[in-house]
Amino acid sequence: MVDENKTPQEPEQETTASEEEVTPDDWEAAMQEQAAQEAASEGKNGEGGVDEAALADEWAAALAEQEGGASAEESPYAAKPAKELFPDFGGPNQKVENLSDFQMIMDIPVQITVELGRTKMPIRNLLQLAHGSVIELDGLAGEPMDVLVNGTLIAQGEVVVVNEKFGIRLTDIITPAERMRKLRGG
Repeated sequence: MVDENKTPQEPEQETTASEEEVTPDDWEAAMQEQAAQEAASEGKNGEGGVDEAALADEWAAALAEQEGGASAEESPYAAKPAKELFPDFGGPNQKVENLSDFQMIMDIPVQITVELGRTKMPIRNLLQLAHGSVIELDGLAGEPMDVLVNGTLIAQGEVVVVNEKFGIRLTDIITPAERMRKLRGG
């Protein structure tokens, strides 16, 4: 009947207590292991001449490897010559082939746009536009117009009429350096 009066917590406490028990043999083994580790570290860092010589040899080997003592073939991170990494694209005979490639791109059509000016307006005013309405642009009459090729500014010019059609006479070609400056906002 004594067993029936035990609470459910008591068996758990007994199990936990038996798991936490440390025998003197366990202490002795732990102390010996710690002593062995300390002896090993003292042997490496100690004042003995043999261990210092071994340490000096390791440092010398590491320095030699760092200064180029190890061959480049052994290291997977060694730099390789450019000839191995990149294919050869040219020589004296390559110019003829490049001209044919250049001629091929000469026939590609591009979109050329001449911009007279720009403006902003609310949607309300846009919806009120009718036949005959005039939209005021920010460009002034006689001011050079922008010439864009595929959306990139390449030149400026003035509007002319040729055979009853509008045209543009180029007055200023934009250099690549100027294009980069305008892209940066300067």
